Amino acid sequence: MAKKKMTAEEKIKKVLSDFELFSKNFLYITDNENQVIKFELNEAQIEIDKLMNKNRFIIIGKARQSGISTFVLGKALWRALTKPNENILIVSYKGDSAKALFEKLKQMNDYIPRDKFKGIFPTVRRDNRSELFFSNGSRISSVTAGSKSIGRGSTFTYIHLSEFAFYQNQESQLLSVEQSLAKGESSQLTIETTSNGTSNHFYRLYMQAMKGKSKYVPYFIPFYHKLYKKQFAHDYNEAEEWYKATHKGVRLNKEDLDDAEKILYDAGANLKQLMWRSWKIMDMENEQQFMQEYPSTPLESFISTGRSVFDQQRVLQRMSHLIEPLTKDELTGELPDHLIKYVGKGLDIFHLPQRGMKYYGGADTSSGSGNDYSALTIFDSDGQQVMSFYHNKVAVYLFAEILNDLGRYYNYAFLTVERNSYGLPVIERLRKDYEYMNLFKMKTFDERGRKKLQLGFTTSEKTKAIMISDFKEQFEKGLINIECKTTLQQMQMFVETNGRMGNRRGNSDLHHDDSVISSALAVQGMKANKWYVDVD
Repeated sequence: MAKKKMTAEEKIKKVLSDFELFSKNFLYITDNENQVIKFELNEAQIEIDKLMNKNRFIIIGKARQSGISTFVLGKALWRALTKPNENILIVSYKGDSAKALFEKLKQMNDYIPRDKFKGIFPTVRRDNRSELFFSNGSRISSVTAGSKSIGRGSTFTYIHLSEFAFYQNQESQLLSVEQSLAKGESSQLTIETTSNGTSNHFYRLYMQAMKGKSKYVPYFIPFYHKLYKKQFAHDYNEAEEWYKATHKGVRLNKEDLDDAEKILYDAGANLKQLMWRSWKIMDMENEQQFMQEYPSTPLESFISTGRSVFDQQRVLQRMSHLIEPLTKDELTGELPDHLIKYVGKGLDIFHLPQRGMKYYGGADTSSGSGNDYSALTIFDSDGQQVMSFYHNKVAVYLFAEILNDLGRYYNYAFLTVERNSYGLPVIERLRKDYEYMNLFKMKTFDERGRKKLQLGFTTSEKTKAIMISDFKEQFEKGLINIECKTTLQQMQMFVETNGRMGNRRGNSDLHHDDSVISSALAVQGMKANKWYVDVD
């Protein structure tokens, strides 16, 4: 049976109901060559559009110059022109960016072929520097994020927050716009921004979204995203010519890739984009500066508030080769029963203890109140990490018991326990209650110059610098092998700012550095080369 042909009216109705078809037929933009062309969604924009069609709340992290704003403006204009009484709000970080965005939106509206399709599109009734109001009752407003609440007293069907990570009072501003969002199923709120370090609400919100603990669905645009292929086409070609000119006329091929490039290639970067990466790095101080401007992962994008202490390429390379920890079934009968409940919930065992092997552990203690984490990391004498423990709801007395049990399980491991704060009662319990003898002792001098040894490692700014420096050297020279993903993620966020090292505090696991500290303490134990008990 022949398929019935659609009428002109049916075709128009179909095009108007689908943003991809609408943009292809009715939207025009100015390209990089200053030519007016039809706005046909590329593969990446279609992917984002489908995500937005299924979810009301979207949070988009990105590398720089991703061109996502053109897509968002087109989506806003489509809603306003095809649905009556839409109330759309576009929020920008600064006045000049708000003006530029709104001028681009107006230009897109001016290109709408109203003369050719009479009666199809609403006309403009009001056009000023911050508002477009149409004859169908729909409006698009543009505002700048300031210190005052956004959207209070209004109800919006679509809200887009541009460069949200740079707003003042992000948490209260977001709460305000969420309250002003219409409750219908077609209403939508999107957040789009480059990152701005870790000490802000966007970081916390994105990390929660990545864990599935937020109503926001995360989407990240790395430097090699499909969005860039057309936008950076000229730069890509120029970079390829540069590469060939400096490599005897031969372009980059898969066999030439270094370890970092192989990881990016496997993640989706093509050879032309990797040549462009080398071309950009050539004019920068180092690869980390490139990572700050054009990150390949969300975590890379947040490394911008200070100087990263650890070589990020090595961290990323290690993260791509981690082994899976042993399962609860594999450990039942191996571990004491009261430790089994922590397996997969803070306790990861990577290797079982080997007879005759010496093990070295580092422990960082918290109060167990839910803020900081208590952490234990154990390496064998070859430098292989065998286990990690990481928990924020373990009381001090219970953490001492866990250290005793895991230490004895790993052949009476040599434990270096940080002495500061809650570490001191842990050390006292280990020695007095559990008679744990294989503990790190730190040499100190009293006011008379007499030498004495005290249990545990006392952390000060001076000793922390030494401890982290030793850990960095062991890791970057390949003398220790880390298997814990949490530790490596914290190493991505571990920075030096104004002479102080650490991760900024906050609600996310990655704001903490407890696993980094416990690993560094374990290295101090290995460095001390002491042993106070016999290994069976």
